[in-house]
Amino acid sequence: MPPPNDRRPGFSRKAQLGIFTGYVAAIGGVLAGLVLIAIAVADPGSFAFLRRGANEIVAPAGAAGSAVRADSRGFFQRIGDYIDAGATNAALRKEVAAARVQQVRTAALAEENRRLKALLGVVETTERPVATTRLVASTSASTRRFAIIGAGSRQGVQIRMPVRGANGLVGRVLEVGPNTARVLLVTDSENVVPVRRASDGIAAFSEGRADGRVRLRLINIGVNPLKRGDVFVTSGSGGIYRPGIPVAQVESLLSDGAIARIVSDPAASEFVLVEPVYQELADPTAPTATPVR
Repeated sequence: MPPPNDRRPGFSRKAQLGIFTGYVAAIGGVLAGLVLIAIAVADPGSFAFLRRGANEIVAPAGAAGSAVRADSRGFFQRIGDYIDAGATNAALRKEVAAARVQQVRTAALAEENRRLKALLGVVETTERPVATTRLVASTSASTRRFAIIGAGSRQGVQIRMPVRGANGLVGRVLEVGPNTARVLLVTDSENVVPVRRASDGIAAFSEGRADGRVRLRLINIGVNPLKRGDVFVTSGSGGIYRPGIPVAQVESLLSDGAIARIVSDPAASEFVLVEPVYQELADPTAPTATPVR
């Protein structure tokens, strides 16, 4: 007859010893744990050396793991950047193109503001101009010198009215339309302007040469007192131009005068002023200022 399977441990001394040893070990572990907890509560720095040692042991593994994580993030980041590079470059090109256009616009506005400020600086405080307008066009290769301005009879412009730029005299109105006017430039061969030297008042006449310059003819013929660099302004004689408007600067001398370049080139004058005729300024019916935009 076979022996039963559930034999009690009491039948084996070895089994009883093993059970006893297990109980002792468990109780000893519990007691050791309680002692360690009590020490840790009473003196928290008692096991600092153990923590430092553990940190030293796991530090290399942690550093290696951190490097792997950083490399993996950098790898996937580079892949994403490569995928987005095309769209990013296209957007940057658009931004650069827009910035260049804006830069050109800003430069153009700055130049226009400079010209407008210079133009406003030549306005007399005693009399307002009839119109402030653009110089639309001017002849550059012809025996006659004319210009077109963007103001006409509707803005108060009349024949004979002086036209001046930021630097000086441009000409006088020759023909008038409803919204435009034709200007006879000071460089035209048919335009004669009474002038005087700004420094001492020596009188002369300015005659256009149709080549962008004028000839200055002295009224009193004798020893030529002019010299290069002399500036001539309107004298007010004749009643069209008010005195003191810059006209020309001497370049070379002649026996009876000089050849001079005009100080207000129509090709460089974007905005001009149309002023009342000088001899009519005292007339209460003279036109008032009507700036043209």
